[in-house]
Amino acid sequence: QAQLVESGGGLVQAGGSLRLSCTASSTIFSPTVMGWYRQAPGKQRELVALITRAGSTNYADSVKGRFTISRDNAKNTVYLQMNSLKAEDTAVYYCHCMRDFRNYWGQGTQVTVSS
Repeated sequence: QAQLVESGGGLVQAGGSLRLSCTASSTIFSPTVMGWYRQAPGKQRELVALITRAGSTNYADSVKGRFTISRDNAKNTVYLQMNSLKAEDTAVYYCHCMRDFRNYWGQGTQVTVSS
């Protein structure tokens, strides 16, 4: 059984918006940190945004002002609202969470931005 289930990727035109969701299974109760990473072809995986259980956030400089991360602790779910998307945002987006110093990854969801 997948422990992190992602949804919301797809194809969008430049300037458009997408919202990613990721729900952690009940076996990962109240993750300390939840976040999103992305990996473009030929590039290393990079942090996009993260949010702590208390709501503190951190963003990559490249997405500040355009992306917003949020979480619903009652639903064990993290969201990534992506606005003003650019072609360079095209990548596979991976959900990540950490609990008790263990790392968990989602299967990845493709986001493609056409210019």
